[in-house]
Amino acid sequence: MKLVVGLGNPGEEYRSTRHNVGFMVLDSFLGDVLWQKKFNGEFYKTMIENEPVIFLKPLTFMNLSGQAVQQFAHYYHIDITDILIIHDDLDLPLGSYKLKRNSSSGGHNGLKSIISCLNSESFLRLKVGVTYQRGENTIDFVLGRFSKKEKELLEENYGIYHKVIRSFILSGVEKTLVNYSKK
Repeated sequence: MKLVVGLGNPGEEYRSTRHNVGFMVLDSFLGDVLWQKKFNGEFYKTMIENEPVIFLKPLTFMNLSGQAVQQFAHYYHIDITDILIIHDDLDLPLGSYKLKRNSSSGGHNGLKSIISCLNSESFLRLKVGVTYQRGENTIDFVLGRFSKKEKELLEENYGIYHKVIRSFILSGVEKTLVNYSKK
């Protein structure tokens, strides 16, 4: 079983903010599905080509995301290597992406929480660039909404994020890293 987690903050006031890229990518990948609630998260359980998958949006707010991830991983007996976390990255250009595993949080509070709760850095991350403008207040920036042009650019890249997610589900971490890591 795979666990694909999109990070973000719950509530209408955070919809379409930079910090909610993980939620946005999951919504784009899944389309209009019926989310259920459990363990401080919204989840959607399905099969993709005979592979059981749980998609999760933690509802604990970003800084406590690890609590929901840990509960789902424990309850469903999901191995750390079968977890993909999708999140915003301030250091990448808008819309670009990077795959990482076995690395620190890079200062991302959602990742800090997940690493702490899982006691591991061995999960795969799909980092989606949101282009931080140095000098701006970081909190205001990540909680700010995308402009129409920024949102369009991000949406143009949804196709590649979908391919990464699908590869992770069907082929696993190693093949996904080989096929989708930037050279």
